[in-house]
Amino acid sequence: MAASSWGKFSNDLGIDLGTKNTLVYVAGKGIIINEPSVVAINKKTSEILEIGEEARKMIGKTPGHIETIKPLKHGVISDFEVTEKMLKYFINRINEENFSLLSRPKVVIGIPLDVTEVEKKAVADAARSAGARKVYLVEEAMASAIGSGLIVSEPTANMVVDIGGGTTEIAVISLGGVVSWKSLPLAGNEFDNDIIEYIREEFNILIGEQMAEFVKITIGSVLPLKEPRQLEIRGRDLFNGLPKAAFISDAQVREAMLRTARKIIDNIKITLETTPPELVADIYERGILLSGGGSLLRGLDRTISQATKIPVRLADDPLTSVVRGTGVLLADQKLLNMVSLS
Repeated sequence: MAASSWGKFSNDLGIDLGTKNTLVYVAGKGIIINEPSVVAINKKTSEILEIGEEARKMIGKTPGHIETIKPLKHGVISDFEVTEKMLKYFINRINEENFSLLSRPKVVIGIPLDVTEVEKKAVADAARSAGARKVYLVEEAMASAIGSGLIVSEPTANMVVDIGGGTTEIAVISLGGVVSWKSLPLAGNEFDNDIIEYIREEFNILIGEQMAEFVKITIGSVLPLKEPRQLEIRGRDLFNGLPKAAFISDAQVREAMLRTARKIIDNIKITLETTPPELVADIYERGILLSGGGSLLRGLDRTISQATKIPVRLADDPLTSVVRGTGVLLADQKLLNMVSLS
């Protein structure tokens, strides 16, 4: 009775707690929040200054007493206290228009495939401390498949490759569970780091994370582009410490990211090798689904298809497939009970 009374006044939530971005889906309303997973803190007073996009703008630009923290690494909580405050901030934002003080939502959260029991507990505890009434944990690859419209409860295989900010989740799904999988600490952030390292070695220029991401999005690719492109980069000269600019080509960016792209493809092949033959036949027929922001890298889908000899397709909205999957589960308690790890 008490649980139903709480639920009556609450906005049930689906959360994609990502390394780079946190997305929140509100039942009946859709995706309400899509903000960077960044928190700015005053180290003198321990006061939270900004959360989300405003905090992201501060990265690399703060004085000594202000620190910008990314409380999630490779999709799991690295700073429990800051994550709790970030979740509480987002939940409070959603409930601003709710007149009731009794609003305690049911929350479905996507988590990586290889998290430990301790890490699962940390995620659930952070959500409860932030005001959740009941917490369900769902594997991100499973949520991504559901959010992309795949039927996961049948005895047929679906293969999902979810390339996020901190992790790449490779999973073969059948009968509401994950049959074989790989979880890699290689994803969008690693592509950025590859670009930073390449520019340091080739140009003797140190650039920041935001510049590296801009380069990746603007001219990054895995296959040659139809027309060669180049982009001006600006950073600090490693020899004299002064500002310096140079031009980088799409071919150079491709060379920088090649190692990480190959590792992802190799692990997709390894996952297929450990999958039962009957399910591999289904995958060959149905193809591989790519989701997550990293899947938008130009030519990555075609490169994976060429390497595996299996059709590859992009999710309709790769950036939001996980959180949309949690939204579907909020409305389908039976399916939620089947796929939940709670």
